[in-house]
Amino acid sequence: MNHLKKLIGEKCYLSPVDTSETEKVARWSNDIEVAIRTGDISDMITYEAQRGYLENMNNNRGYAFYIIRVEDDEVIGICRLMRINFINRNAIMGMFIGERSDRNQGVGTEATKLLLDFGFNILNLKNIMIETYSFNEPAMKVCQKCGFKEIGRRRKSVIYGNNEYDEVFMDILSEEFQDSIISKVLSK
Repeated sequence: MNHLKKLIGEKCYLSPVDTSETEKVARWSNDIEVAIRTGDISDMITYEAQRGYLENMNNNRGYAFYIIRVEDDEVIGICRLMRINFINRNAIMGMFIGERSDRNQGVGTEATKLLLDFGFNILNLKNIMIETYSFNEPAMKVCQKCGFKEIGRRRKSVIYGNNEYDEVFMDILSEEFQDSIISKVLSK
C-alpha cells in the first residue's frame, strides 16, 4: 500500500487514516491485549463496524493517523487527537501499537512526539491529555518520556474480573513540548 507521509520520524511516519487497512485494524480491535488497554474490550467490532469507525475518525473534532514503519511501509498502529476543542485549544490523545512485535521498540514514543508536534504546532493546541488505566504502564512510560505529567486519577473506576483499576489522566502543555520536527523544517 502506498501511504501518504504527513509527519516523518526516523522509525515511523504518520499517514491519514482511511479504510484501506480495515481488516487489519478490526483484527487489532478484537485482540484482547489491544482492546483491554484502549477500553474497547466489550465492543463488538465487525469489519463493517470498523470501516465505519475509520471513515469517521478524521472529522472536525478529530485527526487520526496510521503509524507506519519507515523500513517497510507497514501499518503497525493508530494514533489520534479527538474531542478537540478549538476554542479552549485542548484535545484528548489516543494511540495503540497493534502489532505485538513492534511494541517496546521506541515507535510509540516517536509516534507520540509526531502527534504532539502536529497538535501543538499545526493545530495550535495548548493542552493535550490522555486517559489510560493504572495497569497500562507502557502507555504511561511513553507519555512521561514525552513530557506528560499525571494530573489525576479516578480511583477504582475500571473493573476487570475481580480486579479494580484507576483511570489515570495525564497531560502536556505546548510550552512543555520540546521535540518539534516542524520547527526543524521551518528553520532550514
